[in-house]
Amino acid sequence: MAEPRNAKHQPPNTNKGPENLGDILGRLFTSRGWGRKNDRVRLETAWKAAASEFLADTAVLGLKRGVLEIAVRNAVLIAELTQFHKRGLLTKLRAALPGVTLTDLKFRAATW
Repeated sequence: MAEPRNAKHQPPNTNKGPENLGDILGRLFTSRGWGRKNDRVRLETAWKAAASEFLADTAVLGLKRGVLEIAVRNAVLIAELTQFHKRGLLTKLRAALPGVTLTDLKFRAATW
């Protein structure tokens, strides 16, 4: 008996029943990169709350392996943040970002 004409183009029968909506949305968010955007907004919001007095001269670059990287406009401010404010900023950020592993802050010279 011959195979139906469209049999090659049909996916294999993997019908396991209805899927959980959370699983579907999770795959959608991952494929579109929306989760990363939300993470970025969350980092920036936490930084604004923790470092409000330095906001004009700083910007969040990102979180890599537990290290939050911050762009800083000038070297004097980098030294001040590193020597005098780093420990307090880390404490505030950890409280504002539960569930996020934050081990260190790294300040980088930048211009904008």
